[in-house]
Amino acid sequence: MIRSMTGFGDASSNDTSSVYTVEVRSVNNKFLKIGTRIPERLASLEPEIEQVVRATVSRGSVTVTVSCTDTDEGAAQDVNSAALRKYAEQVASATGVPIEQVNVSSLVMLPGVLCPPSDGESRLQRAREGIIPLVKLSLEHLIAMRTREGVALHDDLIQHLDFIAERLDQIKDIAPGVVTEYERRLKDRMDSLIKDAGADVDQGDLIREIAVYAEKTDIAEEISRLGEHLIHFRDLLSDDSGRPIGRTMDFLAQELLREANTIASKSPDAKMSRLIVEIKGAIDRIKEQVQNVE
Repeated sequence: MIRSMTGFGDASSNDTSSVYTVEVRSVNNKFLKIGTRIPERLASLEPEIEQVVRATVSRGSVTVTVSCTDTDEGAAQDVNSAALRKYAEQVASATGVPIEQVNVSSLVMLPGVLCPPSDGESRLQRAREGIIPLVKLSLEHLIAMRTREGVALHDDLIQHLDFIAERLDQIKDIAPGVVTEYERRLKDRMDSLIKDAGADVDQGDLIREIAVYAEKTDIAEEISRLGEHLIHFRDLLSDDSGRPIGRTMDFLAQELLREANTIASKSPDAKMSRLIVEIKGAIDRIKEQVQNVE
């Protein structure tokens, strides 16, 4: 069953010191594009998160958002008193304000004032143990949603394929009569012209003219190829291997349109032309839909 490239999944958990939340969103893209939004102190987890995504998703633009809220007092950063005093002295010297009146709250974010907790490495490891499983669970939810969306895509594409097949059958029924009707009209015109001139119709010339017309308007090959493309498209829709087929469908939709355009260029019949216009409209809708197939 095909899958959409649009989806969302999330998961959260907590341990004794932190609360973790992961959200994964995806939209359509020709290739796999991964973006991460993660706290700076957890940036070293990005490569592993991307690896997990690549092992699960084949196409789409995927954004992973990770948040981590510390809930214990051990998360507090240490204040480098010497650095803070140095900054305060510099501010007092530059402004003439007594050092006791310097607003130190504006200085704590300067480089070197706040130091990471001494147990930073162990916190990072705990965060990894909490976040990576959440990424995997969020991706499971994402895939479930993409699969549900894929069912709707599948049904819609089948409807368009059925519509095209129905119109193609009508064209098959009309096509043989196009040459016959041309032969009748041509013969009537030639009979009328030659009757006025008092001469007979050269049957050889008439046959040659009809043969040339029949060759120019022969769409049997295009009808056959268009039918084969429809069969191929249905085979892709029934593929349950889980492999990404969106790009193959996109290429096949272009081939459907190419054959339909060729038939349109060869068709002199008004009813056939209307049917081709309807087929091309359905193909355009197929092309739009397959842009979101993984």
